[in-house]
Amino acid sequence: MLNVIWLGLIVISIVVAAVTGRMEAINAAAFEGAKTGVTVCLGLLSVLAFWMGMMRIAEKSGLLELLARVLSPIIQILFPDVPKGHPAMGYILSNMSANLLGLGNAATPMGLKAMEELQKLNPDKQNASAAMCTLLAINTASITIIPTTMIAIRMQYGSVNPVEIVGTTLLSSFAATIVALLIDRMYRYRHIRRKHR
Repeated sequence: MLNVIWLGLIVISIVVAAVTGRMEAINAAAFEGAKTGVTVCLGLLSVLAFWMGMMRIAEKSGLLELLARVLSPIIQILFPDVPKGHPAMGYILSNMSANLLGLGNAATPMGLKAMEELQKLNPDKQNASAAMCTLLAINTASITIIPTTMIAIRMQYGSVNPVEIVGTTLLSSFAATIVALLIDRMYRYRHIRRKHR
């Protein structure tokens, strides 16, 4: 659906530009957007490579395993319907660890794999399970300790102090995660009550 919306916006802008005789503005915007996209991507690449390397070192040193052990009891509480030791748990822990470090791009494949594994446990294949909704809520809000992507973008555009957002990001992402989990629990409770009527 999103692709259709983007295609519609592009087609409408081209038609309006053609009707108003401003096709050169469309060409200039397309080339400027492509140039900006490449510039931002190259800037992000170095930061992402650095943090992916740090994640690899953390994995090899056992730090991720320690983080997974620390987070494991919390994950069991958040995902009571997922059996202990199920592959989904490993992917959920990896996804959350990457999100904690602000590596949204690295977290996405792990989140998708977690969803695949959760779908295998889902008795109703047409609707998302409670565990899938919880993962989506956590992943969308996501507590972020180090917002690496935003720091990289701020560095790219010449921010005087690109890391000054760390405190506010941590506070706002923590608040967003708490609210997301409370809403998730509220809907889960309502669903269970409706089921048992």
